[in-house]
Amino acid sequence: MVDKTNIVVLDDEAGLDDSSYYSLVSYIESRYNRAQDRRSTDEDRWLRAYRNYRGLYGPDVKFTEAEKSRVFIKVTKTKVLAAYGQLIDVLLSQNRFPLSIEPTTLPEGVVDTAHVDPKQTEAEDMVEKQIESIYGYPGDGRDLQPGDTSNSLQERLGPLKEDLKDLEGLKEGPGVTPSAVTFHPAQEAAKKMEKKIKDQLEESSATKHLRHTCFESVLFGTGIMKGPFAYDKEYANWTDTGEYDPIIKTVPRVEHVSVWDFYPDPDAYNMEECNYVIERHRYTRSQLRELKKRPYFRPSVIEEAVKEGENYTREWWEDDLNDNQISSEFGSENSVTGSGGVDRFEVLEFWGAIDRKVAESQDIEIPKEYEDTDELQINCWICNGKVLRFVINPFTPARIPYVASPYELNPYSFFGIGLAENMDDTQTLMNGFMRMAVDNAVLSGNLLIEVDETNLAPGQDLNVYPGKVFRRQGGAPGQAIFGTKFPNVSSENMLLFDKARVLADESSGLPSYSYGQTGVMGTGRTASGISMLMGAASNSIRTVVKNIDDYLLRPLGEALYAWNMQFDFDAEIKGDLEVKARGTESFMQNEVRSQRLISFLQIASNPVLAPFAKFPYIMREIAATMDLDMDKVTNNPEEAFRQALLLQQMQKQAMEDAPAQQSQVAVGQDAMGTGGGTIGVGQAPVPGEEGAPTGGGPTQAPQQQPSGQGGITEQQLIQMLQQNQAGSA
Repeated sequence: MVDKTNIVVLDDEAGLDDSSYYSLVSYIESRYNRAQDRRSTDEDRWLRAYRNYRGLYGPDVKFTEAEKSRVFIKVTKTKVLAAYGQLIDVLLSQNRFPLSIEPTTLPEGVVDTAHVDPKQTEAEDMVEKQIESIYGYPGDGRDLQPGDTSNSLQERLGPLKEDLKDLEGLKEGPGVTPSAVTFHPAQEAAKKMEKKIKDQLEESSATKHLRHTCFESVLFGTGIMKGPFAYDKEYANWTDTGEYDPIIKTVPRVEHVSVWDFYPDPDAYNMEECNYVIERHRYTRSQLRELKKRPYFRPSVIEEAVKEGENYTREWWEDDLNDNQISSEFGSENSVTGSGGVDRFEVLEFWGAIDRKVAESQDIEIPKEYEDTDELQINCWICNGKVLRFVINPFTPARIPYVASPYELNPYSFFGIGLAENMDDTQTLMNGFMRMAVDNAVLSGNLLIEVDETNLAPGQDLNVYPGKVFRRQGGAPGQAIFGTKFPNVSSENMLLFDKARVLADESSGLPSYSYGQTGVMGTGRTASGISMLMGAASNSIRTVVKNIDDYLLRPLGEALYAWNMQFDFDAEIKGDLEVKARGTESFMQNEVRSQRLISFLQIASNPVLAPFAKFPYIMREIAATMDLDMDKVTNNPEEAFRQALLLQQMQKQAMEDAPAQQSQVAVGQDAMGTGGGTIGVGQAPVPGEEGAPTGGGPTQAPQQQPSGQGGITEQQLIQMLQQNQAGSA
């Protein structure tokens, strides 16, 4: 045994003879056989769903010689792909994994909000200079000794501790004045954790695995994902001399697991109740030898398993999945070849609990912290009766690294119900009605020829073709050739086919118009009507997305969060956080969500309501709905504080420069040349207006001069001279 940071592993030096571990191998194989037997009914359902998707008839369908048409109408495939497309469009609408990390309602260990008010700080500094601080002053004998703790605000700033350590006037809680700047340490820790998790998901191609999982969930009723588990990823790197020097980095990985290779505890209804799960691997020699590069695998034992040869045995359903079919005289039947092994190795990966006595009987040394437990959570790989890997479950708390999401929840079974199973009967009806319609069309489209050979000359060819001439017996009475036409009832069969298709829409919960089927009548003829129908049709997909949120995305996100908290020692991502699955939120279109956020922002701009709004969060969400990088278009708290201080300085400088600018306008900017006065400027009143001169008499001074006008203009002066000349004449 080798003890590496309290991880129990089997020593590779234990020898190539693993006969002492026979009980452990036997225990795992017995659990595998039990799960395999109890899963047989589910395999029947999956195989039937797969045949309907591929358009293949199973061995239970028999055709007679009279049935010429053997068509298969692939409506199941159309609906499965439509539902799969809608799921992917919802979950990956923004080309990123639908997960987010947020602080809890009352975060512990890190403050939710803190603020600083520069104006209030200046006023308080004058008062605090006259009052002794509650922490004393240097040299007062109350210095903190090594080992002492301080429950100050600085100790609970989380990732902002270093950025705000020199900031004066920082207080807990949100700011309530316009000049205050609010920081969100808990939110900042959540965003850093979310960014790290999404980076890890991108490195492991999680979106590709999520698409495979969603497809099997739609088709078979259950989608499985595995992870996170550590693996060494190789990053390509070349030195300056051109030598290949890759960078190896240990990162968490998630991957899709086919439902055909997954064997859960048969007595469990969900993953939380599973006592164990077994994954069946199908490896080549190269893939099996690649396991030697992974942690805690036993290289010499793996090599011995390779020498014993391939041991993979086909399951009864694998021939159907591989389209290995034998055509019979009356139709195609899927055969169970039972041909035995193929050129592959069968490796079983076991995760679950074993009795501590079983481990002790194998001479496995149990750590002291597990001596009081009755069961041990382990991970064990076996092949050809040999233990390739044995470790105590490394996760704390112990968990089985698999998540299973049902398409439609079956509360009394581990595996869910898929779309193909829901429309199995209607698919059978559509196939039957279509075959009847085609056979009848073929029969009614040809004449049934009846020939009376007694009226024909012997030795003639009775084949019928255009221009055919038959020779009759001389003097024979009656008609020699008769043609009988059968009635065409294909239209009645097609009516039944259309009815079965309508039933398929109802049984699957996915109407034809929701994925572009034309010919919608009634309510769907108008824009508002089809919008109402599309909204109602999305309810079924909304339920599926909610199942994916609850049973796949959230558990997977919590596992990634726990992995980073346990194995990543970055202090900036530590905090009281919780995982949020965002699949159902994607039903709200970005345009609608953006409009609602902008409307709320306008309402919150009211000074009375502003203290109740979280403007940084609103700005980040608006950027997200516009498909913009939030980190690039929005400031972090430190940058926001600097911007706020800069704006305050600019406003203060503008207020100080305002009197000088006003004096320059009054003195220096004299466009009329009047020295800032109002004499002689403005428009002269026209005749008829108040203050205008009247003809034939002396000029009358205006009773009241309009505001902004004064003096005598050139035109008025000319009129006055003309009047004086006329009076003197």
